[in-house]
Amino acid sequence: MSSGSRGPAGGYAGLTPDRVIDALAAVGLQPDGRLLQLNSYENRVYQAYRDDGPPVVAKFYRAGRWSDGQILEEHAFAHELAAADVPVVAPLPLTTASAALRVEGTPPTLALDADGDLRFSVSPCWPGRAPELDDPAVTAWLGRFLGRLHAVGTRRPFRHRRRLDVETYGEASSRLLLDGDFVDQAQLAAWRDACDRALDLTRRAFERVDGLRTLRLHGDCHPGNILWREGDGDDRGPHVVDLDDACTGPAVQDLWMLLPDAAQAPVQRQAMFDGYRLFMAFDERELTLIEPLRTLRMLHHSAWIAQRWGDPAFPIAFPWFGTPAYWTQQITQLREQVDAMAAV
Repeated sequence: MSSGSRGPAGGYAGLTPDRVIDALAAVGLQPDGRLLQLNSYENRVYQAYRDDGPPVVAKFYRAGRWSDGQILEEHAFAHELAAADVPVVAPLPLTTASAALRVEGTPPTLALDADGDLRFSVSPCWPGRAPELDDPAVTAWLGRFLGRLHAVGTRRPFRHRRRLDVETYGEASSRLLLDGDFVDQAQLAAWRDACDRALDLTRRAFERVDGLRTLRLHGDCHPGNILWREGDGDDRGPHVVDLDDACTGPAVQDLWMLLPDAAQAPVQRQAMFDGYRLFMAFDERELTLIEPLRTLRMLHHSAWIAQRWGDPAFPIAFPWFGTPAYWTQQITQLREQVDAMAAV
């Protein structure tokens, strides 16, 4: 793997605890000095304790990933969901009297410093756990939850967020990996062949679903991104805690990573669809896109690591990336995807 292809570190070198605390103080949150860094590779996320209220979660955005317009569109979607009583942890409105910061959005939810190299939002701290997908009552609730989210998602389009399609998630990812010389030379020919065949079948699968409906989505709806809260009140059940990957795409993208296997858990699977259909119609043809979407996710994930390789956190977190064993595994998985898509 070429060291010259490593991307930028993301602008986090100067994000010291003191700077985090100063930034939160500048938007009037009165931190007491205690910070807990939370698990996030993409952004830098901190639980901050305060003198005058409950703790909050501050997210400092990676430089160059999203434009201000894309971030504000994500925030607006979260507030639109909250206004429709879809459980979501929406960013808090911010104010500042500091000349070093400005706030943007309606309501103002994005804080930016004068140089534009520091952008952050603040949300309530919301504990919980991943949902239990083997419980039909839980999968039915998740279906209703996603149906309600998608009902809001159909109201208007995104103008700035990216689209989940073969070009954006598949072909662009392949080009980045090849142009950046990330694929091990010994595996390059086999990987390119498997990738090209997988993308061809993925493209054909999308073309077969004539008139495919797209809408605003969560975009990365795996169990770790759904927060399940216990209790007896209105806060019980699933919540969206992060819309960082919100995009435009087919409805099944938000279902397939939560959807129980048809053979192993038919009752749970049917419960999710029954719950979803209480709020949204579902086009059964989209089920043929599950394996193509899985393929796009695989390629996008490899490209995501490659783009971030200059961030010191990534070689530590993904030490196997770029090794011959890694690309051998990717070749095997892509060939399996080719077989799975060819069987549909």
